[in-house]
Amino acid sequence: MKITLEIPDTIFRRAKSKAAEQGIPLRQFVTEAVEVKLKTTRAAGQKPWMKHMGKLKDLHKETGRITKTIEEAFEEVDPDLC
Repeated sequence: MKITLEIPDTIFRRAKSKAAEQGIPLRQFVTEAVEVKLKTTRAAGQKPWMKHMGKLKDLHKETGRITKTIEEAFEEVDPDLC
């Protein structure tokens, strides 16, 4: 299928250069790039942010420690302010 795309000049030049480096036509380079993008989107369940969920779960203890330190600091009374 033939289509017309508007691509910023800088991206077009980079894509054309990469295609030439790989020895493939720009048409093939763009097709492969679109295929890769579609696969990565599908792999993330159509929700790209989901792939990052749970990656910080090991920091729960650290968050608790920081919260406790902050609470202790705010419990102290500064005599100059009284």
